Amino acid sequence: MLDDSMPLWKKDRYSELAALIPTLLRDADTLVSLDRAARPVRARLLHLTGWLLTQTRQYDAAELALIRSLDDADNPLDAAAIISIQCWLLLRQGRLEDARLLALRWADDVEPRISRASPREFSAWGWLLLRVSAAAVRDNRPGEADDAIRFARTAAVAMGHEMAPGEDFLRAFGPITVAMKRTENAMVEDRPDKVLELSQTIPTGDVRPTSNNRNRHLLDVAEAHRKTRAYGESFEILQRIRSDSPEWITNQRYARDILKGIIGKRRTLTGEMRELADFVHLEY
Repeated sequence: MLDDSMPLWKKDRYSELAALIPTLLRDADTLVSLDRAARPVRARLLHLTGWLLTQTRQYDAAELALIRSLDDADNPLDAAAIISIQCWLLLRQGRLEDARLLALRWADDVEPRISRASPREFSAWGWLLLRVSAAAVRDNRPGEADDAIRFARTAAVAMGHEMAPGEDFLRAFGPITVAMKRTENAMVEDRPDKVLELSQTIPTGDVRPTSNNRNRHLLDVAEAHRKTRAYGESFEILQRIRSDSPEWITNQRYARDILKGIIGKRRTLTGEMRELADFVHLEY
């Protein structure tokens, strides 16, 4: 059942998942009560649930799901992947120091031997380094942020290309993901010119990061266009995200802020602007 539900997770089908998850969780608990060897299945489900709850800003429930997932994890790399989402949760809560230190500790623990590491090892280590960088750049530690993302790029280059180890989309990692996170850092540093420059070097194609990371990158590009007064380009990107991931964008405060910046000083709004503002629940 969990495998069959994966397209819903990958395509941000939140309303369908909301109806399905309670049943999956009950069944997983029953399964583990019958056979303790099923704990890794429940760990995976709780990991996904914690990620989704973080995405939709249900932080207390997300923390509980991730703690339970970590209790069920049966190997260090699965645990590291869960910790990566915990760090993301801390970042969204503004707990920068907690996120940075947690990611640093786990990155040290799982750092692989480059010459013989597996994709799973590179992904686990690389994602933790990206969390270190994200926390550091937001906490005015630019040198530490740059160092962490440079090591993450080392892991990505060693992998060779974007991939999801074990077909787990939450672990999708590679050069494109790192490039997008480097662009995100530039936006945090309020350098829209650099964001636009870096975005031009990121390849597109069939092999892509998760929709969450791709869309977050597109929001950075939209904001960079807005800051450089290219309002049409910025609005077009928001419309594109809405078309691709409608349930995702309605949960993004960042998207509302960008749209507010586009329409805030206009005397009149186009029909498309009003429609998008209503869709993302922006008061105007």
